[in-house]
Amino acid sequence: GRWDLNLMSRLKNDISWYCIGVLAYLDYMSSKSQCQFSFFHSQKNFIKTSKYNVLTFLPVNLFEQFQRIANAYFLFLLVLQLVPQVSSLSWTTTVIPLLLVLIITAVKDAIDDYVSYFCCSDSLRNIMREKWMHVQVGDIIKLQNNQFVTADVLLLTSSEPHGLVYIETAELDGETNLKVKQALTVTSVMGEDIHALAAFDGDIKCEIPNNKLDKFVGTLTYQGNKYPLNVEKLLLRGCVLRNTEWCFGLVIFAGPETKLMQNSGLPTFKRTSIDRLMNVLVLWIFGFLAIMCTFLAFGNAFWQHNIGYYFQTFLPWQSYISNSSFSGFLVFWSYVIILNTVVPISLYVSVEIIRLGNSFYIDWDRKMYYPKKDFPAKARTTTLNEELGQIKYIFSDKTGTLTQNIMAFNKCTINGVLYGWSHDQRMSTKTPKLDFSFNPMADSNFVFYDKSLVEAVNTKKHEVHEFFRLLSLCNTVMPDEKQQGKLVYQAQSPDEGALVTAARNFGFVLKSRTPETITIIEMGKPTVYKMLAILDFDNIRKRMSVIVRSPAGKLHLYCKGADTVLFAKLSPSSQTILPKTVEHLNEFAGIGLRTLLLASKELNERAFNSWQKRHLEASTSVQNREEKLQLLYEEIERDLHLIGGTAVEDKLQRGVPLTIEKLSEANIKIWVLTGDKLETAVNIGYACNLLQDEMNEVFIIEADTPDCRVVIITLLQFLKNGILFSNKLDNMYLIVPSIGICSRKKLKLDFLTIACSCEAVICCRVTPLQKAHVVELVKKHTKAITLAIGDGANDVSMIKAANIGVGVSGQEGMQAVLSSDFAFAQFRYLQRLLLVHGRWSYIRMCNFLRYFFYKNFTFTLVHFWYGFFCGFSAQTVYDEWFITLYNLVYTALPILAMSLFNQDVNDYWSLAYPQLYEPGQLDLFFNKLEFVKCVIHGIYSSLVLFYIPYGALYETVRDDGKTTSDYQSFALIAQTCLLLTVTMEIAIDTVYWTAFNHLFIWGSLVVYFAISFTMYSNGLFAIIPGAFSFIGAARNILNQPHVWLTIFLTTVLCSLPTIILRCIAIETKPTFSDKVGSHCIKKIVLPKRKSQPIRRVSARRSGYAFSHQRGFGALITTGLNMRPQALRSPTFRSSAGIKTEKSSG
Repeated sequence: GRWDLNLMSRLKNDISWYCIGVLAYLDYMSSKSQCQFSFFHSQKNFIKTSKYNVLTFLPVNLFEQFQRIANAYFLFLLVLQLVPQVSSLSWTTTVIPLLLVLIITAVKDAIDDYVSYFCCSDSLRNIMREKWMHVQVGDIIKLQNNQFVTADVLLLTSSEPHGLVYIETAELDGETNLKVKQALTVTSVMGEDIHALAAFDGDIKCEIPNNKLDKFVGTLTYQGNKYPLNVEKLLLRGCVLRNTEWCFGLVIFAGPETKLMQNSGLPTFKRTSIDRLMNVLVLWIFGFLAIMCTFLAFGNAFWQHNIGYYFQTFLPWQSYISNSSFSGFLVFWSYVIILNTVVPISLYVSVEIIRLGNSFYIDWDRKMYYPKKDFPAKARTTTLNEELGQIKYIFSDKTGTLTQNIMAFNKCTINGVLYGWSHDQRMSTKTPKLDFSFNPMADSNFVFYDKSLVEAVNTKKHEVHEFFRLLSLCNTVMPDEKQQGKLVYQAQSPDEGALVTAARNFGFVLKSRTPETITIIEMGKPTVYKMLAILDFDNIRKRMSVIVRSPAGKLHLYCKGADTVLFAKLSPSSQTILPKTVEHLNEFAGIGLRTLLLASKELNERAFNSWQKRHLEASTSVQNREEKLQLLYEEIERDLHLIGGTAVEDKLQRGVPLTIEKLSEANIKIWVLTGDKLETAVNIGYACNLLQDEMNEVFIIEADTPDCRVVIITLLQFLKNGILFSNKLDNMYLIVPSIGICSRKKLKLDFLTIACSCEAVICCRVTPLQKAHVVELVKKHTKAITLAIGDGANDVSMIKAANIGVGVSGQEGMQAVLSSDFAFAQFRYLQRLLLVHGRWSYIRMCNFLRYFFYKNFTFTLVHFWYGFFCGFSAQTVYDEWFITLYNLVYTALPILAMSLFNQDVNDYWSLAYPQLYEPGQLDLFFNKLEFVKCVIHGIYSSLVLFYIPYGALYETVRDDGKTTSDYQSFALIAQTCLLLTVTMEIAIDTVYWTAFNHLFIWGSLVVYFAISFTMYSNGLFAIIPGAFSFIGAARNILNQPHVWLTIFLTTVLCSLPTIILRCIAIETKPTFSDKVGSHCIKKIVLPKRKSQPIRRVSARRSGYAFSHQRGFGALITTGLNMRPQALRSPTFRSSAGIKTEKSSG
């Protein structure tokens, strides 16, 4: 269907309301239309990032909690305990722990969700008169410079000539270069006329909401005429208005119907791999429980048939028991209740508390706090901590996540002479910056350190002046002096802005331009050049040129472009400085800088006139225009004289190369998914150590080409034949210019096989939804744990799709943070999040689960052995109070202490040796095999705990002649041995002792004896006789020496296998963690940091990698992007006292 909007705007007293959202504010003019929709209602601009609301919280949260099989099982158990014929325990022993689990988990989930909602509300409601959420389809809104676009709006008019606006789409596609949008002429003439805008009425028919960022189809019917609408007329939510004072737009899509949100996906309920494993293990335990109960039920039926039947006078059957088989049936359910502690309800309570505690450690870590933004690390969910210790694949955005989005002129080579120092060569923190006070028009934010370049400029070296003259002339930057003394540059790409700013500071200031002229302030003197032609940039040419006439009347062609392209166009006279220039360019590329080559030549007047006529004919040709122009460009761009080269740095965030190096050493594979183009991504890959020169490139072209299939088939054949070592594409990285291959069922699995075998993968030109598809592809088919990290709204879908989503608080708003599981301000904190907090959380959770299953199997199986001595009558060994308090009190705090404070190695060693991270990726610390070991250990311990006390007390008496072989004495000794055994087990597993560990571990034993003597006292029995039946048991049995000898012997026999096996493992096959912890690491040498190699010529990366698809040449030569006053002939005033500011663009 199509969407119809009938718009009849009206003005409400010329009132403007202000709305501030994320980092921007907007003027909101109520031009509410009498909107009629054929198929849709008027959509509000409200976006929900929380999972619950007041009405849905209880049912949704309970549904999520009962997805845990154990919770559903305990609900069934509660119902079973209400049946008196089968229950030998009070129903309160289950209902209280179950309610406790549900309430604690619900409160935690509610807090997490409220924090998410509050953060979202706060970020969209910052000092505003109107909220973004109140913007609706049909509204006309006013945007001002540097504001975020709040919805998908049809551009109506702007402050720029011809209805142009400049936007930055970093949140949508990761590109920082500016893009141009243009309003329809029929609407742009309304300008800033509020009355005209309020009177605007029309009928818009457009496509239904979809996720295609690069396509939009619609029709505007206005004043009886129809006008086609396309994506060039649409400003999408998430874009930022740049270098445009204001614009008005009509809201087409709002809220979840915007293209940005259509790419974001729905909120997902994430569960860890350990949660999924626990569900499987719980099923195993249910099977184990069913087998035990069935065996005991058959045992009871057999005993009743052969023995109990003949003792009915002494032990009569209940009236509802007709035969031994029915007795066995009832005993089956009785044992289900008694043996239910094999999966205790406190398991999930403890898991939630442990996760919450480890989340606090992330929040409190001052080493992950970024003071510049006052932004600490945040664990926005408390259920995924241990997953941080198992990451195998990291999917990272580029723009704003790895980089700072700041371009800087770093070095240059002029006439074979190198200028500029790198920070680690001759500079220190005390190295003074260059003083540009000699230039009143210098940008105060520009930083350079090599004073020899200033000296060369001041001594008027011809080559140096020609170098900066070229930078100030050969560009499409628009200078704008909106206020007197404030010069602002509108650059379509940040690297071009950096080069023009460098020329500005060194005395060659681009002052103004018209379609026919360029005005340069050369060393304080205004100079006007006549612009004759702009040979614009595109991705094929990889260069741009301008042809100008100097004030002296000479014709000059100035050209800058990729060195690999310009080398073939140099004249023989350039060979004298070419070797030195190549050497310098190699050096620049070796430290990750983007390079451009600069060249020029003086043109012959007659030859140029002939060329200009043919150029005019070609530019107006209807057929083969592009081909004809390319031939003319090739004709004139030859025999160029080499001037030099530039090196521009797209500054990485601090610590990014080291972080990627550490994560790679931890066997974590890093994929960069960016909306930017190929050259840009590769440049950053080299700069951040993701790519190395010794790697070989595996280049997959397009999904539907024969070349792509040939590459994939060849590489797969290598893998299948085992030619490549260990089935890996060692020293190879994969470049995917278009990720459309992932939508092809036939190729995507082959693509995945190759990609997962490479050391690094870079996917370019991907949309937000394609990022999510890549993540889901890897997650689904490799079963690996994935992490996605990004800083913009274009990363939200990827963050939601990954097992772990990390939001970076960057320059692109807070949408990524609001949708993430963890958030911080700098990419470098990722290594601490994973290698320290993630690893600790995973190890602690694994230790907890091993211990927890062990102690509960040990506790429960004692009942099993007792069945052979009580006629399988479903009697319990322990006191009922001990059964209730065992998991909730006696063993709760010791395991929490270990699970919150224990660490095998400290944070320093965790970061120093990233190899310590690998066991988590392989699930070595807790898996199905480890679970089986816990069960076997529990079976052994339960046998010892039952039979040693049983044999020691058999037909024994006290010193005073009274018997000690009664049921209560045996129960007390058995439960005391049990508690001492499991406490010793946790003491053996504890490596890092704190005051809390000592207090909780040894204190739990003190609490046990205190409670036991209190509950078994005469006082409590006198108050509630039926509740405390073990009167005097503690004081009567625990004062006997042979009882303590029995307790000691039992505890030692239970703990001895653990100690022996641990010692044997450390001596014969120590783990890497054992070596680090025991200072045996001396045999392992830390890998030395690789010195940056000098890259080969083919590794040089053009600065145009950060440029645009096509240049602004046509806009400049036609004057479409210039204000009327800029079209007049230039006039000059003294440059003295003119103040400037850095371009906001």
